[in-house]
Amino acid sequence: MPREQRAYPVGHEPVHNYLREPRPADDVRGLARAWQWIKLWAFTVDHKRIGIMYLVAVSVFFAVGGLLALGIRTELFFVNGPDGAGSIMSADTYNRVFTMHGLVMVFLFIIPSIPATMGNFLLPIMVGAKDVAFPRLNLLSLYIYVIGAIIALMSITTGGVDTGWTFYTPYSKETGTAVIAMAMGAFVMGFSSILTGLNFIVTIHKMRAPGMTWNRMPLFLWSIYATSIVQILATPVIGITLVLLVMERVLGIGIFDPALGGDPVLFQHFFWFYSHPAVYIMILPAFGVISELMGTFSRQRVYGYRAVALSSVAIALLGFLVWGHHMFTSGQSPVSSVVFSLITFLIGIPSGIKIFNWVWTMYKGSVWLKTPMLYALTFLFLFTIGGVTGIMVGALAVDIHLHDTYFVVAHFHYVMMGGTVMAFLGGLHYWWPKMTGRLYNETLGKVSALLVFLGFNMTFFIQFVMGSQGMPRRYYDYPDMPWLEPLHQASTIGSYVLGVGLLVVLVNGLWSLKKGKLAPGNPWGGATLEWTHCTTPPDHHNFHHTPLVTHGPYDYEVLFKSSGDSQRGAPVPNVEVGAPQEMDKTVDDGTSQPDPLV
Repeated sequence: MPREQRAYPVGHEPVHNYLREPRPADDVRGLARAWQWIKLWAFTVDHKRIGIMYLVAVSVFFAVGGLLALGIRTELFFVNGPDGAGSIMSADTYNRVFTMHGLVMVFLFIIPSIPATMGNFLLPIMVGAKDVAFPRLNLLSLYIYVIGAIIALMSITTGGVDTGWTFYTPYSKETGTAVIAMAMGAFVMGFSSILTGLNFIVTIHKMRAPGMTWNRMPLFLWSIYATSIVQILATPVIGITLVLLVMERVLGIGIFDPALGGDPVLFQHFFWFYSHPAVYIMILPAFGVISELMGTFSRQRVYGYRAVALSSVAIALLGFLVWGHHMFTSGQSPVSSVVFSLITFLIGIPSGIKIFNWVWTMYKGSVWLKTPMLYALTFLFLFTIGGVTGIMVGALAVDIHLHDTYFVVAHFHYVMMGGTVMAFLGGLHYWWPKMTGRLYNETLGKVSALLVFLGFNMTFFIQFVMGSQGMPRRYYDYPDMPWLEPLHQASTIGSYVLGVGLLVVLVNGLWSLKKGKLAPGNPWGGATLEWTHCTTPPDHHNFHHTPLVTHGPYDYEVLFKSSGDSQRGAPVPNVEVGAPQEMDKTVDDGTSQPDPLV
């Protein structure tokens, strides 16, 4: 059927969206056409294309880090015999593998995952802008990220790194591995993080649509805003620290070398002053994603909107004050340890506010168990375990016994993967129709959520048990005890189940790009601007005209009233919200009270 005779669903009229590339002339073939396609993406300043390129990049690095993790778990499946039986790699190789796993996952995947992908794609649309404040700077951030990643990965070709992802001195100064290449790669990527954070802050401050007050911003934007503050303030610290480490190795300046009058513990202070705020760079965007999912799939305003919003800012600020709880065994003064322990307990309050408010949102709403909501529920379960165990290791007496055991490994993964990665997967499924214009297979989506949940808990909950019994982390082998090897084997089997679940996510996404049904304008019945005032997928400038915002981001009763649906808890609205002819209209029936400017 000719293109002009095809029937498009509402919201899918043939507009010039960001995915639609210009058709070359008939005489353009082969390399010329490929070059035109490369230029279209490589030199774009469209925030949506940049977000998609970030998504491809972080997905590749996630796969690399995941394969390294499977290598670690496979090595630990059996106790190594005296002749090396049961081992698939040497001890030196194992050290390099677990180090690269941590570095790739932290610096190349988790930190940029949600802000660089969903933040870039959605933030301008959700504030009602045509693009970010500095589009060319946004593209430069992507280039810097890719260059830094290439420099970091070059260390693999020169022997790898065996210091652990923390680069602790004095070992990182003395080892003969490629510490300089990895450190400089992380240093370069830090500039990408800073520039992205600056861009987002200016965009939120200066480019909000008329009527988009601070009290009407979606909670996802609040979380990105808080994250950007941490990126700008904390990232320079790790940059300077890594430069000092490189100078220590090259010039022997004696900052961290005790033989030259330096202090190796000073490196830990510098590193964790950045790296604990970095934990919130990783988790704060996840909080924003979960707030969007809880509101949309509960058909209910997020309970305690202002408390949830301001708790993100509180977490960002308090995150700078707790770095010392990583150093209870480093010899710092007892007074310092007590203070850091108390502040660690304090930072649990804003996190608890979010958990209780999300639960209350579901209790007062009508929960719709689609794939994104399943990942949100998974997040709620896993992150709560991670948070509670974090309070446990924040207690001095407990941490002394659990420090550097598998208990810490399990806690960290329940926060980072059970938190950030589950929110990333939930947000990816939620906004996938908006990004691609296609629907994924819902059955495969639910299967993947189930496999990921089961595999994750099977992998890491067992590690709480091993850690509490004294199993140290980062060890190439372990004692031949009758109870220990079966636990390691069960954890390894769980990691493969988790890997299969993530593979199903990949297959589902690729399948949907080719075979997925065209997505309606608003498949979930969301009430934020990307669903109500923007085509699916968006056109180049997001909106035909600047939208006028007259109600809050979770006022679903306004959306449903406009669609003729009298039941607030109905799972799907009776209107294809997001059709181009409706782009310039925002319903205001007089019942919605505008919030004052903050």
